[in-house]
Amino acid sequence: MHEVGEIFTNRVLLCALTAWFVAQAMKIPTYYLVEHRLNWRRFLDSGGMPSSHTALMVSLTIIIGSMMGFGTPLFALSFCITTIVMYDATGVRRETGKQGQVLNEIIRKVFINGEPISDENLKELVGHTHLEVAGGVVIGVMTALAYIFF
Repeated sequence: MHEVGEIFTNRVLLCALTAWFVAQAMKIPTYYLVEHRLNWRRFLDSGGMPSSHTALMVSLTIIIGSMMGFGTPLFALSFCITTIVMYDATGVRRETGKQGQVLNEIIRKVFINGEPISDENLKELVGHTHLEVAGGVVIGVMTALAYIFF
């Protein structure tokens, strides 16, 4: 039987979580560069530059390949899930964000009896551009290499 405490020494998990953390932390300065204001909530939000989901999955896939072998079924599974995450980030989730923008514009313009339909905006920043996903890939690769070689 394994001990729960092993989770704290699981290099694969620690590598993936480190990549996620770094990517999320990078969202604060990249948001500042674009919007010229600090928004600390960006650390907890999805979407934006870089893709933390991509960073997590790429680092996970690389370190699994490094430790278990690039010809193993576990690496193949991780690789396939990583490509799905990246595709979803630039496809379905990106389109959801665009729809959110359109719906928010409609809500702002349409009134019923002089009152807005809703005063709560839908989340618009849920997906990623290809560049944001590429940023996640870079962070994922760099994090995995750091764990492998250091």
